[in-house]
Amino acid sequence: MNNKKFLAAVVGLGLVTLSACGSSSSDSEGSGSKTVTLVSHDSWAVSKSVLADFEKKSGYQVKVLEDGDAGQAVNKAILTKDNPQGDVFFGVDNTLLSRALDNGLFQSYEAKGADRIKAGYRVDGNKVTPVDTGDICVNYDKAWFTEHKLQPPTSYDDLIKPAYKNLLVTENASTSSPGLGFLLGSAAKYGDDGWQGYWKKLRANGVKVVDGWEQAYNEEFSGSAGGKKAKADRPLVVSYASSPPAEVIYADPKPTTAPTGVAEGTCFRQIEYAGLLSNAGNTKGGKAFLDFLLTKEFQQDMPLNMFVYPVVEGAQVPAEFTKYGPQAKDPETMDPAKIADNRDDWVKSWTSLVLK
Repeated sequence: MNNKKFLAAVVGLGLVTLSACGSSSSDSEGSGSKTVTLVSHDSWAVSKSVLADFEKKSGYQVKVLEDGDAGQAVNKAILTKDNPQGDVFFGVDNTLLSRALDNGLFQSYEAKGADRIKAGYRVDGNKVTPVDTGDICVNYDKAWFTEHKLQPPTSYDDLIKPAYKNLLVTENASTSSPGLGFLLGSAAKYGDDGWQGYWKKLRANGVKVVDGWEQAYNEEFSGSAGGKKAKADRPLVVSYASSPPAEVIYADPKPTTAPTGVAEGTCFRQIEYAGLLSNAGNTKGGKAFLDFLLTKEFQQDMPLNMFVYPVVEGAQVPAEFTKYGPQAKDPETMDPAKIADNRDDWVKSWTSLVLK
């Protein structure tokens, strides 16, 4: 799952957070600098050994600036594009990509290894580099549904049935990446003329909306370790297909089966990108870092650090992923151009329908 706070909240274990490594920020100015500054949302994580190997081979040291959730980080990067905070930005996804591109956030660069990116994840042009992918899906609390002798939902249609009234918590589509992904998934499912009617029914069926993923998953969802501690009462949550393996991998003791499941008919495919920032001070170092993101070493390191899937051919994922959190077989998708044309209007309409 693309949120390292998930791990800390679920199991009390911290992930490696890389910040302020290397020299001072002033050293990152100029193409001769040996510091590369990465700007990211707060889900960035990588193993120390993998990063150290890049630094040793490239001669660059990496400094990381984390700027909140994806939407917040993208908006801040756009506002500071003339005098950017760093050289590379990681974490803009397909729901927000057009906003970044339309505002000239990135300069062109085709990363080495781009020819190994799976066809379904490539984008036109070379302003951004696909780095990872994941599925935004409704998760369910297995124990709750067993106790109540109720079959878990499997589709969008199920979520509006009376049997699931007051069971679902989701994130605000205007402030949260998974919340926006769930909205786009419903728009892809029901079309331009049908998604609003669906959300009216979902609201009537008691959907709860909170600001962000951390609150939804770790405070409101009864199936997560954090939710159990908080005595949460919602057995359905919008999260990720990789949430169940995370619950297994970082539990102590480890359960034999995942305590949570995924309603596969509710998934929306998310893709994350990185790009060389316009007006970057260290373009040479930034290009080297983008090349690094497509290496097999980094791609295979991602799953257990950021709980996402690699996008390059040949990169392997842990066995726990295929056992407990396989990618959805037929997720909803949407062309980036359609997202660009409709996203802001859809979010405004969604806000009026659901929050007011």
